[in-house]
Amino acid sequence: MQGQIIKIISDLHFVSFNNDVYPCKCRGIFRKEHITPVVGDYVLFNKDKKLIEKILPRKNIFSRPKVSNIDQAFIVTSLKLPDFSLNLLDKFIILMEINKVKPIICITKKDLLETNEFEEINKYLDYYKKIGYIVVYNYELDKIKELIKGKTSVFTGQTGAGKSTLLNNLYPDLKLDTGEISVALGRGRHTTRIVELFNYNGGKIMDTPGFSSLSLENYSKEQIRDAFVEFKKYPCKYSDCFHTKEAECCVKSEVNANNILESRYNDYLSFLEEDDKK
Repeated sequence: MQGQIIKIISDLHFVSFNNDVYPCKCRGIFRKEHITPVVGDYVLFNKDKKLIEKILPRKNIFSRPKVSNIDQAFIVTSLKLPDFSLNLLDKFIILMEINKVKPIICITKKDLLETNEFEEINKYLDYYKKIGYIVVYNYELDKIKELIKGKTSVFTGQTGAGKSTLLNNLYPDLKLDTGEISVALGRGRHTTRIVELFNYNGGKIMDTPGFSSLSLENYSKEQIRDAFVEFKKYPCKYSDCFHTKEAECCVKSEVNANNILESRYNDYLSFLEEDDKK
């Protein structure tokens, strides 16, 4: 029968099926063939033998944390403590776009900003909305609950931005640990240890230790370029244009015309440089 792995502890894989959970082990051949099940995997298993027999094809998979079959990611982004980072936000977005995960920007700690500080940052948030991304605030719980329905969602973002606090507010029964922010370092400590998938509000939510690996070095320049959704609105003269040194590049022209956010374009260039170092 078919189930889904919702938690892994040591060699026990907890498989959910019809509201029941079965602690299962894997067939011995998995190790021989270097097959590693992860949380989120849909599997065929024998509930009597409590044995996972096959991993079904994945929509996507990440290595750190080890999760699969994610539909959307709430990128939890702090405006202060830790400070708002466009580069980090873009890296999360591009990582999700490449892996066919819908990015949703979730803003926290708006209350820590003065009005003029927020107005400056809001100019950037308006741009992300303009190019098609949903932006929500951590206090808009009803809106977040609606977005969760029918989807498998992961919550990720800056360390210390308030992921666990947000999940606790959405789902108090989780009772997740929350970490204090180090004022000296401007960041929090990782508080989530075990990756686990929960049923919630007609969907599924996953709490993780965060995406500890944000490197884009495993992806091609084409994948990075194509993950910048606004570039597609301005087709270049050359189909293989990388929007860097090419003459008559429409994307560069739109950056100069302020139709493409300059920080996004600069992040794109830095991500290509990161790719060059692999």
